[in-house]
Amino acid sequence: MPALINRSWRLVARPEGAFKPEDFAWAEDAVPDDLADGQVLVRQIYLSLDPTSRGWANPTATYLPTIPLGSVMRGFGLGVVEASRDPALRPGDLVQGMLGWQTYAVIDGEAVSRFERDPHVPLDAYLAVLGHIGATAYFGLLEIGRPKAGETLVVSGAAGAVGSLVGQIGKIVGCRVVGVAGSDEKCRWLTEDLGFDAALNYKREPVLSRLRRLCPSGIDVHFENVGGEILDAALAFINQRARIVLCGLISQYNEFVPPPGPRFLGNVLIRRARIEGFIVLDYRDRFAEAFAPLARWMAEGRLRYRADIVEGLEQAPIAVNRLFTGGNIGKLLVRVSDDPGASR
Repeated sequence: MPALINRSWRLVARPEGAFKPEDFAWAEDAVPDDLADGQVLVRQIYLSLDPTSRGWANPTATYLPTIPLGSVMRGFGLGVVEASRDPALRPGDLVQGMLGWQTYAVIDGEAVSRFERDPHVPLDAYLAVLGHIGATAYFGLLEIGRPKAGETLVVSGAAGAVGSLVGQIGKIVGCRVVGVAGSDEKCRWLTEDLGFDAALNYKREPVLSRLRRLCPSGIDVHFENVGGEILDAALAFINQRARIVLCGLISQYNEFVPPPGPRFLGNVLIRRARIEGFIVLDYRDRFAEAFAPLARWMAEGRLRYRADIVEGLEQAPIAVNRLFTGGNIGKLLVRVSDDPGASR
């Protein structure tokens, strides 16, 4: 049989501002013929594009080491095992893990998570909900935000992968939910399809005055994905003992100089509020706790998602910037290869 060819994007320059095509180099290499003990060969089906990729490309480490120049760009993905020298994994098994921006990954079996596919659940849902995105929304809101029925929850980046789930989970536990998004289309999706109580378009409406009207009783929980003006406005209206969940600061990832701090930070002191950042990998050993209720809520029709799918690995360096321009709705994925169960 002819050798398998692994097509990949390698990071070859540190981005200045947004990602540019010249920050990457396309490579085509033969997939190794043999695996070491404990390794598996995974063919990637979906690549997840996430805002954290911008930080990984910087010269300084974040919560993970920086990506060495010349290496395959880091990325989380879902794929099928094609060959295995790990006794716990067999060809045909579906797995998730850090597969990178490439068609095939040779990886330690312990570095991926196997899952059983429900035939009634689309495969993209395992990245959009039943994977790191769903775990981020679940643990970030319920463990750190600790919402209570009757409280007001504000979610920034609400039409994104995480934010859209956070708002729906907030409704499930009885909160009044206000979403902040970047277009009228996104705001309609939040209120008409996902059940948010209200939404504001920060690109068209003054955030501070609009939040004042939409949150007449103040803000009890704020789930922050964006930072900047939106975080500042939310801090202006926090209630006593409010919880601010710091999940992301996407508005700042492409900035050369950090923006000034929030003007209303003093309210954190006055209101005895709490700001806590978190990284979902801290909950990796508990992901199963999240997946059971998330799957149940999906089956009950109480939790919906939207997959924004880009066709072809070749498009990844351009598509990733949609995360920072607001060009996507829901979970941004790249379809790298065919779903082995699509024809069943």
